[in-house]
Amino acid sequence: MADVPSHDVTRLLARWKDGDEAALQQLVPIVHEELRRLARRQMAGERPGHTLQPTALVNEAYLRLVNLKQMQWQNRAHFFAMAARLMRRILVDFARSRGYQKRGGGAKQVSFTEALEVAEGQPTDVVALNDALEALADVDERKSRVVELRFFGGLSVEETAEVLNVSRETVKRDWTFAKMWLLRHLRK
Repeated sequence: MADVPSHDVTRLLARWKDGDEAALQQLVPIVHEELRRLARRQMAGERPGHTLQPTALVNEAYLRLVNLKQMQWQNRAHFFAMAARLMRRILVDFARSRGYQKRGGGAKQVSFTEALEVAEGQPTDVVALNDALEALADVDERKSRVVELRFFGGLSVEETAEVLNVSRETVKRDWTFAKMWLLRHLRK
């Protein structure tokens, strides 16, 4: 999330929240490429021939983000964390609408470690991973959010710590624990 200073995006988000539509017009081109990067990252693990393309994922996420008028945007990292969460939900909803049940339905099941590597063309069972994250959230919400922000959002340890208002060390510990917990859960 380089190029444009974080404070510029944060300032535009604050103006947009206050009803300044011109701020939204300035914000869109700034964040568009980062949203495309997030979408490409999330789509990289999908099966070949997936009918949902990164551009469609960006467009759908953008429409949902614009409709979050009551959101109290904290900063740039918070905005992209929400975008990542929305993209994850869109992919899970899409997979479920296509008949992909938990741990199957035509999608190749992969371990969490394999999913973290996100090899091009290697399908990830998005529904199984989502179900595992929801189960982790029942045990520890923050650890689930760390995975969501780091894996789905592509946020750094520092950005994740900023969004969650915890230390970098806490994020690192949560990340390590969550990976192990999810590996065990996905192997069941």
